[in-house]
Amino acid sequence: MSEHPAQALVRHARPEDLPRVVELIAEHAAYEKAAPPAPGLADRLTGLLFGTEAPRLRCLVAALPDGTLAGYASCAPELSTWDGTEYLHMDCLYLTETSRGHGLGPLLMAAVRAEASRLGLAEIQWQTPAWNESAIRFYDRLGATSKEKQRYSLRTEA
Repeated sequence: MSEHPAQALVRHARPEDLPRVVELIAEHAAYEKAAPPAPGLADRLTGLLFGTEAPRLRCLVAALPDGTLAGYASCAPELSTWDGTEYLHMDCLYLTETSRGHGLGPLLMAAVRAEASRLGLAEIQWQTPAWNESAIRFYDRLGATSKEKQRYSLRTEA
């Protein structure tokens, strides 16, 4: 990527962006050595992002001057029982390999922070794999703090 980050635009995803966002999500899953997204992801995301007046999920995209989407960040408000407050949970932040190291990550993070502020939320929380040292360095440079935890998931019978 030769474009200067000031020429990039971070904005909310639009319905017409979903095919590319799904491609980016698949790239992100492969990067994290995870299973690929299940079929029908674009349809499920449509409902979460655009299905109501107050969407459950927000997706911000980094668009290059030629319109190419180089990355995305997704986030949703969540609750902290311990603090008795809401926070913005950033579920994903991903940039294509060729887009890393050019200033787009800070632009996406600034947009996520602005989204949290717009929603009246004072904190953003997220996680990254312990092996992703470049992401950890990036988040440390932003002044973020980390907590040691393991993330679990458990399928329901539904």
